[in-house]
Amino acid sequence: MNEQNNTRKDAIDINDFVYAATGTRVRRLTMPDGTHWFPAVDVCKELGYTTPRKALLDHVPEEHREILETVTGGHSLSIPAGREWRRDMNVIDLQGLIRLVNACTKPESQPFKAWVSEVIATIQRDGSYALEPSPTQTPATGTPAYVMPQAVADAIVRLEQRNLEADEMLAAFAGERNELLRQISGSLSDIAESLRNRRGDRPAPAPKLTPQELLATWKAKNLVVTDDVHAVAAYLAPALLNGGAHYRVTEIANRTGLSHERVHDCLRMLLKRGCMRQAGCTPDGAPVYVLP
Repeated sequence: MNEQNNTRKDAIDINDFVYAATGTRVRRLTMPDGTHWFPAVDVCKELGYTTPRKALLDHVPEEHREILETVTGGHSLSIPAGREWRRDMNVIDLQGLIRLVNACTKPESQPFKAWVSEVIATIQRDGSYALEPSPTQTPATGTPAYVMPQAVADAIVRLEQRNLEADEMLAAFAGERNELLRQISGSLSDIAESLRNRRGDRPAPAPKLTPQELLATWKAKNLVVTDDVHAVAAYLAPALLNGGAHYRVTEIANRTGLSHERVHDCLRMLLKRGCMRQAGCTPDGAPVYVLP
């Protein structure tokens, strides 16, 4: 989370401040006249702003925000090299950064907000920002390690615990939903079976058609039976005559050798001409087709 400085040949100083909890980098550009500018995108995501441009319009006055090309052009300098720097990038000065941070009220963004506030205050006071070296964590190379602030460590633990609890809740809800769907499906099956077993209150069943006879009745309805339509109709006919067909487009395409788009067109024609109708979906989402 320390400050990393890169001095460019075009006289723009670029400093990176890294937020250890998430690895988020906050960049600062220092112009030759000593003014500081920060890319708005570096902080907007961690502060919970989904649309950086709207956040700037809502919370940062015009005099404290600018476009990167305008800022560098005012000093006759070029845009810093690298893909992460764009001419139309929104940048804000120190006062704009303070306003953007103070406007954030989302609880989950408070650790990052506190860290940015600490960085701003330290830079204003000392001119730079760095963590305290840890005497107990110095590698053999002699390069100092840094102690993570306790507030940041606590925030990481809380976020991890919240994620675990959310995963457990989602798993429980999914289990309850699947069980409810199974119960509903079983109840409907029981009702259908009960109706089939009733006697004396229904007319005699009509003679059962064969798949070939069913295709002939469809053709009699002026259905234009091309080879593709016939292939789909022939695949559906046996299941339709036995109570209903519940096939996905992918399954029909695999069995008939047709493309997904062509199968979809054939199904639409059969539905439109009244050869069959859709009667809902199975618990796993497959459409159910029945005879009208």
